[in-house]
Amino acid sequence: MGDEMDLWYSPDTDYRSALLVEAGFIKNKKKDDYKLNKKTGTYEPVDPKCKINKSDAEEESIEILSGQYGKTGFPKAIKNYKLVWEVYDLSLEEVYFWIIDMLKDGFPVVEKLEDSFAAAENSAFFGASQQRLGAQQDRATNYLAQSGKMIKELFQMVRELRILDERLGYYNGAIKQLEKPINQRGKSDEITLKGIFIDLVQGGAKNAASIFGMAQQLEFITLPDLFFDAPPFATTEELENYIKGMASNFNDAVLRVLQRHLHQFKEWKKHTHNEHTNRKKFMLQYLYQHFEIVKMYLNWVKPYLRHVSKLTLKERNMTSADIVSAFEGSMLDIEVLFRNPTSVGKTAVSSCILATFQYRTRPELKVVQDGYQRGPVHIGQVEVSFRAYTWTNEEVAGYKKLKEKETLQLFGKVSSAVEEAMNSLGSELDEYLEEAKGTKKDSETDEEKVDQRTFMEKFLGDFYRAPQKRKKPKHKDRKEEKERDEKIAKLKKGLANNAKFHAWLTFNTFKKAHGMITW
Repeated sequence: MGDEMDLWYSPDTDYRSALLVEAGFIKNKKKDDYKLNKKTGTYEPVDPKCKINKSDAEEESIEILSGQYGKTGFPKAIKNYKLVWEVYDLSLEEVYFWIIDMLKDGFPVVEKLEDSFAAAENSAFFGASQQRLGAQQDRATNYLAQSGKMIKELFQMVRELRILDERLGYYNGAIKQLEKPINQRGKSDEITLKGIFIDLVQGGAKNAASIFGMAQQLEFITLPDLFFDAPPFATTEELENYIKGMASNFNDAVLRVLQRHLHQFKEWKKHTHNEHTNRKKFMLQYLYQHFEIVKMYLNWVKPYLRHVSKLTLKERNMTSADIVSAFEGSMLDIEVLFRNPTSVGKTAVSSCILATFQYRTRPELKVVQDGYQRGPVHIGQVEVSFRAYTWTNEEVAGYKKLKEKETLQLFGKVSSAVEEAMNSLGSELDEYLEEAKGTKKDSETDEEKVDQRTFMEKFLGDFYRAPQKRKKPKHKDRKEEKERDEKIAKLKKGLANNAKFHAWLTFNTFKKAHGMITW
């Protein structure tokens, strides 16, 4: 085989080949180097230090010149057929719907995987599409600006909740000691709270009426030591009994001042504990409400980003020699997957035909009826390819993910930016949200509690790709797996003839129906 040349995916060949490997379209001799990540549904190298090798992709190649082959960017097909039809006074929508209707009979599952276009800069179609694109971009920008502002506010909320948790930890630790006898109670949390009380409430040594102020200015030297050495008290009676027990060792003036400060601290601790507890409940509810609003904004922005992605001109086609800025020209790419699934135990295998349409057209804007906006009628050339495959459900899902990553690159950038912002908040946001839901929805059903997805997966849905922790592969029964693979291989062999036949039948019948030469 001669030197390989890039054919249709010249700017994105490496990217497309890597996506094929991620989707599971890997050469047989290289499959042991990769493993399936069940959570993301993509393949990754077994060795975490290794990266995906684009040359490992089971990719289709065609001969361009003698001994020179080019990559198409598609998985290697069982059989493929290609036709090119060019007309100058007939709308090309007829080609698309004729093929769709023809293949629907043998393949009940029909899924559109790509629908993109590009138009010459000076064409009327370009101007009309850019007006629509601008309107969608403005709406998406407004929603993203609002969600970005609110995400920024989440940082402050989480920070405040962290401080509240730290403070409540001292209160709860001190309260826990009250379960023990008074002479066995720990003092660490109580001492920390007493320090906060003196600094924030009494004003430290600057206030002459504070513990430290009286020790410095009024000669109550032992007062700070006695204050900090006192254990936590559950009731006022315990406090008074503690003071009475010290009467034989200290004078009444010192004990009166000590009792006053200890009682003041005890009441402050009780009230501020309730205040912090209530504030945390309020902050959790506010955080949950805030998060739901951000989630709502991003749900609203998803359709606009989809529209922007579809209305954005395809870069690969814009750089093609088939589009000249001064001409009224456009290029369209459509990809449709036809499937007829058959079950093998828990696994379904489908005979598939992947039909791709590449249009090079001259759009004419025509008004269909009064009051309607002008719409384009495409006239020119269409290139149709039929590729026959036999894919399992996992392979179908992998190829869909591949197309999703290609066609939704715009949202991928947005979601990754949001993902980085959310991940920088740490796991506390997830924990606080779960805590807020627990306090808000005490009557949750068991089904609702079963949902174990992280907040980012719920937040961005299908657009989010969570970072995965690598796990050691579990031991499997190789014999059962081998038997299953043999059944699937046998079924694929039988379904391959079905896929090839329908691809050929559609290809041949289309040529006959449209007056082309057939044999």
